[in-house]
Amino acid sequence: MGKKRIVKKGGEGESGKAGSSSRAPRRKMEGGRLYVEATYNNTKVSLSDISGNIVVWSSSGSLGFAGAKKGTPFAAAKVGELVGDKATAMGVKEVSVIVSGVGAGRESSIRAFATKGIHISGIKDTTPVPHNGPRPPKARRV
Repeated sequence: MGKKRIVKKGGEGESGKAGSSSRAPRRKMEGGRLYVEATYNNTKVSLSDISGNIVVWSSSGSLGFAGAKKGTPFAAAKVGELVGDKATAMGVKEVSVIVSGVGAGRESSIRAFATKGIHISGIKDTTPVPHNGPRPPKARRV
């Protein structure tokens, strides 16, 4: 049987802040750049200021998704929502999006970020495309 434990309900802790964003953003900025790297296995979203310094970032792996679930559009949407929440807390009004990669979370992370009320001024795709690729291996001789 043992001792009885008292569990406190609610998302707020001792300091009065919400559980998901433990640190309050110190920086105030109007606009910035949103970098979305969508691979087959993961989706990483980072927000930087105009000069390119990363202020906020998150990935589907850091949110607790594991294995094949990290590459899903649902996980990418959750990442976009989290970065969008942190961006609105900092006062971001407008971002330009730079997308890299061919993963499933390209579009869903941007859509989830846009639902937080931040205006997206433009979307640029910087996915590397090979022109011819490396030389193929020699024919196998048995």
